[in-house]
Amino acid sequence: MKYRLVLIFWFVIGLTQLKAQEFNCDIRVTAPGIEGTDRRVFEALQESLYDFMNNRKWTNVNIKTQERIECSILITINERISSDEFKATLNLILRRPIFNTSYNSVLLNYVDENFQFRYLESQTLEYNENTFGSNLTSTLAYYAYMFLGLDFDSYSLYGGDPFYKAAESIVNSAQNVPDKGWKAFDGNRNRYWMVENLQNAAYRPMRQFIYDYHRLGLDIMSDKPDDGRAKIGESLNYLNTIHSNRPGLFLLQLMIDAKRDEIIKIYSKGSPQEKTKAVNIMRDIDPANASDYEKILAK
Repeated sequence: MKYRLVLIFWFVIGLTQLKAQEFNCDIRVTAPGIEGTDRRVFEALQESLYDFMNNRKWTNVNIKTQERIECSILITINERISSDEFKATLNLILRRPIFNTSYNSVLLNYVDENFQFRYLESQTLEYNENTFGSNLTSTLAYYAYMFLGLDFDSYSLYGGDPFYKAAESIVNSAQNVPDKGWKAFDGNRNRYWMVENLQNAAYRPMRQFIYDYHRLGLDIMSDKPDDGRAKIGESLNYLNTIHSNRPGLFLLQLMIDAKRDEIIKIYSKGSPQEKTKAVNIMRDIDPANASDYEKILAK
Protein backbone atom coordinates (compact mmCIF):
# COMPACT_ATOMS: atom_id res chain seq x y z
CA MET A 1 0.00 0.00 0.00
CA LYS A 2 2.63 2.54 1.08
CA TYR A 3 4.77 1.47 -1.85
CA ARG A 4 1.98 2.23 -4.34
CA LEU A 5 1.63 5.74 -2.94
CA VAL A 6 5.36 6.30 -3.48
CA LEU A 7 4.94 5.09 -7.06
CA ILE A 8 2.41 7.81 -7.76
CA PHE A 9 4.90 10.45 -6.66
CA TRP A 10 7.65 9.03 -8.82
CA PHE A 11 5.38 8.83 -11.85
CA VAL A 12 4.62 12.53 -11.55
CA ILE A 13 8.27 13.53 -11.50
CA GLY A 14 9.13 11.24 -14.41
CA LEU A 15 10.96 8.18 -13.14
CA THR A 16 12.65 6.44 -16.08
CA GLN A 17 13.88 3.19 -14.56
CA LEU A 18 11.87 0.36 -16.09
CA LYS A 19 11.57 -2.88 -14.14
CA ALA A 20 8.57 -5.12 -13.44
CA GLN A 21 5.51 -4.79 -15.64
CA GLU A 22 2.27 -3.40 -14.23
CA PHE A 23 -0.30 -6.16 -14.70
CA ASN A 24 -1.12 -9.60 -13.46
CA CYS A 25 -3.93 -10.03 -15.96
CA ASP A 26 -5.75 -13.31 -16.45
CA ILE A 27 -6.82 -13.44 -20.09
CA ARG A 28 -9.10 -16.12 -21.50
CA VAL A 29 -10.41 -16.56 -25.03
CA THR A 30 -13.45 -18.77 -25.48
CA ALA A 31 -15.66 -19.56 -28.46
CA PRO A 32 -18.44 -21.85 -27.18
CA GLY A 33 -20.77 -21.16 -30.10
CA ILE A 34 -18.23 -21.53 -32.90
CA GLU A 35 -18.22 -25.04 -34.37
CA GLY A 36 -16.08 -26.62 -37.05
CA THR A 37 -13.14 -24.30 -36.40
CA ASP A 38 -9.56 -25.16 -35.56
CA ARG A 39 -9.27 -24.14 -31.91
CA ARG A 40 -5.56 -23.44 -32.21
CA VAL A 41 -6.26 -19.92 -33.44
CA PHE A 42 -8.08 -19.11 -30.19
CA GLU A 43 -5.31 -20.65 -28.10
CA ALA A 44 -2.72 -18.63 -30.01
CA LEU A 45 -4.79 -15.46 -29.56
CA GLN A 46 -5.06 -16.04 -25.82
CA GLU A 47 -1.31 -16.56 -25.51
CA SER A 48 -0.53 -13.46 -27.59
CA LEU A 49 -2.90 -11.26 -25.61
CA TYR A 50 -1.54 -12.54 -22.32
CA ASP A 51 1.93 -11.53 -23.41
CA PHE A 52 0.64 -8.19 -24.73
CA MET A 53 -0.96 -7.23 -21.43
CA ASN A 54 1.46 -8.72 -18.93
CA ASN A 55 4.89 -8.42 -20.52
CA ARG A 56 4.63 -4.97 -22.02
CA LYS A 57 5.80 -1.95 -19.99
CA TRP A 58 2.86 0.49 -19.98
CA THR A 59 4.28 3.26 -17.80
CA ASN A 60 7.56 4.61 -16.47
CA VAL A 61 6.57 3.53 -12.95
CA ASN A 62 8.72 0.97 -11.16
CA ILE A 63 6.33 -1.64 -9.76
CA LYS A 64 7.33 -4.67 -7.72
CA THR A 65 6.05 -8.06 -8.85
CA GLN A 66 3.78 -8.34 -5.79
CA GLU A 67 2.35 -4.88 -6.57
CA ARG A 68 1.07 -5.82 -10.02
CA ILE A 69 -2.49 -4.80 -10.77
CA GLU A 70 -4.95 -7.68 -10.63
CA CYS A 71 -7.43 -7.88 -13.51
CA SER A 72 -9.12 -10.37 -15.79
CA ILE A 73 -10.33 -10.18 -19.38
CA LEU A 74 -12.62 -12.79 -20.87
CA ILE A 75 -13.01 -12.60 -24.65
CA THR A 76 -16.00 -14.55 -25.91
CA ILE A 77 -15.97 -15.09 -29.67
CA ASN A 78 -19.57 -14.92 -30.89
CA GLU A 79 -19.01 -15.09 -34.64
CA ARG A 80 -16.20 -15.89 -37.05
CA ILE A 81 -16.90 -13.55 -39.94
CA SER A 82 -13.97 -14.75 -42.06
CA SER A 83 -10.73 -16.64 -41.59
CA ASP A 84 -9.19 -13.71 -39.72
CA GLU A 85 -12.12 -11.56 -38.56
CA PHE A 86 -14.18 -12.08 -35.40
CA LYS A 87 -17.04 -10.57 -33.44
CA ALA A 88 -16.74 -10.86 -29.68
CA THR A 89 -17.61 -9.46 -26.27
CA LEU A 90 -15.13 -8.39 -23.60
CA ASN A 91 -15.77 -9.10 -19.93
CA LEU A 92 -13.45 -6.83 -17.93
CA ILE A 93 -12.85 -7.03 -14.19
CA LEU A 94 -10.37 -4.88 -12.25
CA ARG A 95 -9.60 -5.68 -8.61
CA ARG A 96 -7.76 -3.74 -5.91
CA PRO A 97 -6.20 -5.29 -2.79
CA ILE A 98 -7.32 -3.84 0.53
CA PHE A 99 -4.63 -2.98 3.05
CA ASN A 100 -3.83 -5.55 5.71
CA THR A 101 -6.33 -8.10 4.34
CA SER A 102 -6.54 -10.83 1.71
CA TYR A 103 -9.63 -9.15 0.27
CA ASN A 104 -9.73 -7.68 -3.25
CA SER A 105 -12.30 -4.98 -4.01
CA VAL A 106 -13.78 -4.78 -7.51
CA LEU A 107 -13.09 -1.42 -9.18
CA LEU A 108 -14.60 -2.26 -12.56
CA ASN A 109 -16.90 -5.00 -13.80
CA TYR A 110 -17.95 -4.23 -17.35
CA VAL A 111 -19.01 -6.03 -20.53
CA ASP A 112 -17.97 -4.37 -23.79
CA GLU A 113 -20.19 -5.76 -26.56
CA ASN A 114 -18.71 -3.71 -29.42
CA PHE A 115 -15.58 -5.70 -30.17
CA GLN A 116 -14.79 -6.78 -33.71
CA PHE A 117 -11.21 -7.50 -34.70
CA ARG A 118 -8.84 -9.25 -37.07
CA TYR A 119 -6.28 -11.85 -36.05
CA LEU A 120 -4.21 -14.50 -37.83
CA GLU A 121 -2.67 -17.40 -35.93
CA SER A 122 0.92 -16.58 -34.91
CA GLN A 123 0.42 -12.92 -35.83
CA THR A 124 2.67 -10.54 -33.93
CA LEU A 125 0.63 -8.02 -31.97
CA GLU A 126 2.01 -4.56 -32.56
CA TYR A 127 0.97 -1.37 -30.83
CA ASN A 128 2.16 2.18 -31.44
CA GLU A 129 0.98 4.82 -29.00
CA ASN A 130 0.84 7.46 -31.72
CA THR A 131 -1.28 5.62 -34.30
CA PHE A 132 -4.35 3.39 -34.45
CA GLY A 133 -2.85 0.10 -35.61
CA SER A 134 -5.68 -2.39 -35.13
CA ASN A 135 -8.89 -2.61 -33.19
CA LEU A 136 -7.54 -5.61 -31.29
CA THR A 137 -4.43 -3.99 -29.81
CA SER A 138 -5.94 -0.52 -29.51
CA THR A 139 -8.90 -1.83 -27.48
CA LEU A 140 -6.67 -3.83 -25.14
CA ALA A 141 -4.30 -0.86 -24.75
CA TYR A 142 -7.25 1.42 -24.01
CA TYR A 143 -8.44 -0.83 -21.19
CA ALA A 144 -4.91 -1.22 -19.87
CA TYR A 145 -4.77 2.55 -19.39
CA MET A 146 -8.26 2.64 -17.92
CA PHE A 147 -7.26 -0.06 -15.43
CA LEU A 148 -4.19 1.97 -14.51
CA GLY A 149 -6.22 5.16 -14.13
CA LEU A 150 -8.83 3.64 -11.85
CA ASP A 151 -6.24 1.83 -9.78
CA PHE A 152 -4.13 4.95 -9.25
CA ASP A 153 -7.21 7.06 -8.54
CA SER A 154 -7.99 4.71 -5.65
CA TYR A 155 -4.60 5.37 -4.03
CA SER A 156 -4.15 9.08 -4.72
CA LEU A 157 -6.78 11.73 -5.42
CA TYR A 158 -6.84 12.24 -9.22
CA GLY A 159 -3.75 10.03 -9.50
CA GLY A 160 -5.12 8.44 -12.66
CA ASP A 161 -4.93 11.62 -14.78
CA PRO A 162 -1.95 10.63 -16.99
CA PHE A 163 -3.48 7.25 -17.76
CA TYR A 164 -6.88 8.65 -18.71
CA LYS A 165 -5.08 11.04 -21.05
CA ALA A 166 -3.33 8.07 -22.67
CA ALA A 167 -6.68 6.31 -23.09
CA GLU A 168 -8.20 9.49 -24.52
CA SER A 169 -5.38 9.63 -27.06
CA ILE A 170 -6.37 6.17 -28.29
CA VAL A 171 -10.00 7.28 -28.56
CA ASN A 172 -8.97 10.35 -30.57
CA SER A 173 -6.90 8.24 -32.96
CA ALA A 174 -9.93 5.97 -33.54
CA GLN A 175 -12.35 8.66 -34.70
CA ASN A 176 -11.87 7.86 -38.40
CA VAL A 177 -11.95 4.06 -38.15
CA PRO A 178 -15.10 2.03 -38.91
CA ASP A 179 -14.95 0.00 -35.70
CA LYS A 180 -17.71 0.65 -33.16
CA GLY A 181 -17.32 1.78 -29.57
CA TRP A 182 -14.96 4.70 -30.11
CA LYS A 183 -17.30 7.53 -31.03
CA ALA A 184 -19.84 9.62 -29.14
CA PHE A 185 -22.63 8.71 -31.54
CA ASP A 186 -22.03 4.94 -31.23
CA GLY A 187 -24.14 5.01 -28.08
CA ASN A 188 -23.96 6.41 -24.54
CA ARG A 189 -22.19 3.40 -22.99
CA ASN A 190 -18.90 2.85 -24.77
CA ARG A 191 -15.16 3.54 -24.67
CA TYR A 192 -15.60 7.14 -25.72
CA TRP A 193 -17.96 7.97 -22.87
CA MET A 194 -16.09 5.98 -20.23
CA VAL A 195 -12.95 8.08 -20.52
CA GLU A 196 -14.94 11.26 -21.19
CA ASN A 197 -16.86 10.83 -17.94
CA LEU A 198 -13.68 10.24 -15.96
CA GLN A 199 -12.06 13.41 -17.31
CA ASN A 200 -15.13 15.64 -17.28
CA ALA A 201 -14.77 18.27 -14.54
CA ALA A 202 -18.51 18.10 -13.88
CA TYR A 203 -18.15 14.51 -12.69
CA ARG A 204 -15.08 14.99 -10.49
CA PRO A 205 -17.04 13.95 -7.37
CA MET A 206 -16.96 10.41 -8.77
CA ARG A 207 -13.18 10.35 -8.59
CA GLN A 208 -13.31 11.79 -5.09
CA PHE A 209 -15.60 8.87 -4.25
CA ILE A 210 -13.12 6.36 -5.69
CA TYR A 211 -10.33 7.74 -3.51
CA ASP A 212 -12.27 8.26 -0.29
CA TYR A 213 -14.12 4.94 -0.51
CA HIS A 214 -10.95 2.88 -1.01
CA ARG A 215 -8.02 4.73 0.52
CA LEU A 216 -9.78 6.42 3.43
CA GLY A 217 -12.51 3.82 3.94
CA LEU A 218 -11.76 0.22 3.00
CA ASP A 219 -8.03 0.48 3.68
CA ILE A 220 -8.53 1.26 7.37
CA MET A 221 -11.37 -1.16 8.08
CA SER A 222 -9.09 -3.98 9.21
CA ASP A 223 -7.92 -1.82 12.14
CA LYS A 224 -10.79 0.64 12.53
CA PRO A 225 -13.96 -0.88 11.02
CA ASP A 226 -16.29 1.77 12.41
CA ASP A 227 -14.14 4.65 11.16
CA GLY A 228 -13.73 3.04 7.77
CA ARG A 229 -17.46 2.42 7.41
CA ALA A 230 -18.16 6.02 8.44
CA LYS A 231 -15.83 7.32 5.75
CA ILE A 232 -17.43 5.06 3.16
CA GLY A 233 -20.80 6.45 4.24
CA GLU A 234 -19.53 9.97 3.63
CA SER A 235 -18.19 8.95 0.22
CA LEU A 236 -21.64 7.76 -0.86
CA ASN A 237 -22.68 11.42 -0.84
CA TYR A 238 -20.49 11.93 -3.91
CA LEU A 239 -22.50 9.30 -5.76
CA ASN A 240 -25.67 11.05 -4.67
CA THR A 241 -24.34 14.37 -5.99
CA ILE A 242 -23.59 12.82 -9.38
CA HIS A 243 -27.01 11.20 -9.49
CA SER A 244 -28.74 14.49 -8.66
CA ASN A 245 -26.91 16.31 -11.44
CA ARG A 246 -26.86 13.56 -14.05
CA PRO A 247 -29.01 10.50 -13.29
CA GLY A 248 -28.18 7.58 -15.54
CA LEU A 249 -24.58 8.70 -16.12
CA PHE A 250 -22.54 5.85 -17.60
CA LEU A 251 -19.71 6.22 -15.09
CA LEU A 252 -22.15 6.23 -12.17
CA GLN A 253 -23.72 3.00 -13.38
CA LEU A 254 -20.30 1.39 -13.80
CA MET A 255 -19.38 2.22 -10.22
CA ILE A 256 -22.72 1.05 -8.83
CA ASP A 257 -22.39 -2.27 -10.67
CA ALA A 258 -18.88 -2.73 -9.25
CA LYS A 259 -19.78 -1.78 -5.67
CA ARG A 260 -23.37 -2.94 -5.12
CA ASP A 261 -22.66 -6.27 -3.40
CA GLU A 262 -19.76 -4.82 -1.44
CA ILE A 263 -21.81 -1.92 -0.08
CA ILE A 264 -24.54 -4.33 1.01
CA LYS A 265 -21.95 -6.46 2.82
CA ILE A 266 -20.31 -3.45 4.51
CA TYR A 267 -23.55 -1.99 5.85
CA SER A 268 -25.00 -5.27 6.99
CA LYS A 269 -22.80 -4.69 10.06
CA GLY A 270 -23.41 -0.97 10.49
CA SER A 271 -25.39 0.90 13.11
CA PRO A 272 -29.11 1.48 12.46
CA GLN A 273 -28.38 5.10 11.52
CA GLU A 274 -25.60 4.10 9.10
CA LYS A 275 -27.79 1.43 7.53
CA THR A 276 -30.69 3.81 7.02
CA LYS A 277 -28.50 6.49 5.43
CA ALA A 278 -26.75 4.06 3.10
CA VAL A 279 -30.00 2.38 2.06
CA ASN A 280 -31.70 5.71 1.34
CA ILE A 281 -28.84 6.86 -0.89
CA MET A 282 -28.40 3.59 -2.78
CA ARG A 283 -32.13 3.06 -3.19
CA ASP A 284 -32.40 6.47 -4.84
CA ILE A 285 -29.45 6.10 -7.21
CA ASP A 286 -30.00 2.40 -7.99
CA PRO A 287 -33.78 1.95 -7.82
CA ALA A 288 -33.79 -1.25 -9.90
CA ASN A 289 -32.02 -2.98 -7.02
CA ALA A 290 -33.79 -1.22 -4.14
CA SER A 291 -35.02 -4.50 -2.67
CA ASP A 292 -31.42 -5.75 -2.33
CA TYR A 293 -30.41 -2.68 -0.32
CA GLU A 294 -33.49 -2.92 1.86
CA LYS A 295 -32.31 -6.32 3.08
CA ILE A 296 -29.59 -4.43 4.97
CA LEU A 297 -32.24 -3.04 7.33
CA ALA A 298 -33.42 -6.52 8.27
CA LYS A 299 -29.97 -7.64 9.45
